[in-house]
Amino acid sequence: MKKEQKEAKPERWKAIQANKLDTLEQLRPNAAGLDLGVEEVYAAVPEDRDERPVRSFPTFTGDLQALAQWLKECGVTTVAMEATGVYWIPVYDVLEAEGLEVYLVNARHLQNVSGRKSDILDCQWLQQLHTFGLLRNSFRLREEVRAVRSLVRHRENLIRYRSAHIQHMQKALRQMNVLLDQVVSDITGVTGMSIIRDIVQGKRDAEQLAKHRDPRCQKSEEEIAHSLQGNYRPEFLFELRQALELYDLYSDKMRDCDREIEQLYTLLNQALPEEEEPPSPPKRRRRGNAPAFDLHTQLYRLAGVDLTRIDGIDVLTAQTLLAEIGADVSAWPTEKHFASWLHLAPNHRISGGKILTRSTSSGVARASLALRQAAQSLSHSQSALGAFYRRIRAKHGPAHANVATAHKLARIVYRMLKYKEEYVDPGPEQYEQRQKERAIRALEKKATQLGFTLQPNQPLPT
Repeated sequence: MKKEQKEAKPERWKAIQANKLDTLEQLRPNAAGLDLGVEEVYAAVPEDRDERPVRSFPTFTGDLQALAQWLKECGVTTVAMEATGVYWIPVYDVLEAEGLEVYLVNARHLQNVSGRKSDILDCQWLQQLHTFGLLRNSFRLREEVRAVRSLVRHRENLIRYRSAHIQHMQKALRQMNVLLDQVVSDITGVTGMSIIRDIVQGKRDAEQLAKHRDPRCQKSEEEIAHSLQGNYRPEFLFELRQALELYDLYSDKMRDCDREIEQLYTLLNQALPEEEEPPSPPKRRRRGNAPAFDLHTQLYRLAGVDLTRIDGIDVLTAQTLLAEIGADVSAWPTEKHFASWLHLAPNHRISGGKILTRSTSSGVARASLALRQAAQSLSHSQSALGAFYRRIRAKHGPAHANVATAHKLARIVYRMLKYKEEYVDPGPEQYEQRQKERAIRALEKKATQLGFTLQPNQPLPT
């Protein structure tokens, strides 16, 4: 009897498939580590390569080139460094130009051992981790797309700077009790800017100013003239004049930036094969800060697909996505890896067999922010994505709906760029029908498990 109990005991044990862990072998014996600072760069090479395996170099260009030559003399072929601010960019460019493989490591992935911290210990720790292959390289765009990304980010900064001066104009008008913002939807539109320019030039007749009304304006000339009767004090007029000049200045700089971006797109697309004429973009309201050139055609040639076919994504959002991730998504094996890189996938933390948290990982990339904003614009969209957003919002709230819809948008973008297939919206009716069929299958499965049979209601006799 005791023998049978001993033999039955192992049946309660669980055989769990173990994960294959990398052994601590020197996978990169020719590795070096760099710790970057504002004025100095600390470099560590294997101890048997030099009498002084740790050296510091100033951050001037000539000294960075000397650093690259010293690393090559020590037989180093790969270098690891942290992504610290923008200090890593010139170091990365110099080392890459010298033919060295550079690993750009996320600082969050580096957990140093407890103890004293110094620049020397940091570079040695990086070198040791890189030698054993414990560091993961960050995603890096090819050089041509990086140039586009830099100008696209610069253009976004110009938009932000210009918007501050729009607020300054509104403030100056409000202090004079000129309530232009109450009769026009946008003071930077045709009607608003014509009136503001005349005010700055010294015109005060409200009825004459109201004649600048655009036919599309909802308010009448009488209402606009009534709102322009204010106290035109000289100090507030001075503020308005300077805010208008700065607004025009940034508008001119944006046009210069658009011309430069268009030239980069032209050079980038020259190396691509000739494509057929792009499909016409969906009819949507044009954003006020949209560029003057044909951005839709340039993006279509670069990506090979029309990302604006996705509901919620316009040309500026598509430009941000392509400038941040490029048209080649081979760096991510699957759409799940892509969503995780964008910080849109649940980051399950499990301990004791229980999920402690399901929240997404910290950090928001520019591409992720663009997708979240596109997801938020789908709240009233009559599309399958709009129906999905409203279903998640009703169940979990708007915050979860934004992340879940942005995650779905990321998967659609990944599939389009990888397989070069256009997106076709199935429509809200088909989406709701699929959800209904899925709910029926779940109910039938649950009823079968409980020993019941699910039957639809029979129509009542007429």
